[in-house]
Order: sequence, then C-alpha cells, then structure tokens
Amino acid sequence: MTSKETLFQQLEKVIDPELGIDVVNLGLIYDINVDENRKATVLMTLTTMGCPLIDVIAYDIERALLELEEVESVHIEVTFNPPWSVDKMSRYAKIALGINP
Repeated sequence: MTSKETLFQQLEKVIDPELGIDVVNLGLIYDINVDENRKATVLMTLTTMGCPLIDVIAYDIERALLELEEVESVHIEVTFNPPWSVDKMSRYAKIALGINP
C-alpha cells in the first residue's frame, strides 16, 4: 500500500497553472487515500469557488496519481469547507509568491 507521504510527494508534481506552485504547497490538498480496490480519493479545495482551471488541475492530479503502480483510478472531491486561505500555504509557497511567511 502506498503511504500518504508518497501520495503527497506525487501530487507535488501538479502545478497550479496560474500561480506556478504545486497544489500541495499551496495547501489545496486536504486529504488523500487509496482503498483496497486501488482507487485514490483526493479531498481538495481551490483558491476560489469559481476557479476556471479545476478541469486542468483535476486532470493533472489524476495523471500524476495514475503513474503510481498502486493506483488504478482516481476520484476527486472538491470542498470549500474549510475555505482555503493563504494560511494553508507552506512557507516555501509563501516565499515564492512574495507573501510574508
């Protein structure tokens, strides 16, 4: 079984096209699990409710996770509870975007 750490590392390959930072460091990924049927379920949010790039980001997430042998399918759940804020970003992301960490 794939560890959460491995799953999160894999998602660091997924870059938000607008901000140029990966979805993990942006704090968009709330949780990820792989079940016994090799289905990965990703609980995530977006920086804004009307984000026009959700399809692009979701496709990239799916593609990245399917690279793992332990993942056969991907389901993405988008939530806005709790809402995203800059506080969810890693120190690295804040520095890269010029936000005082």
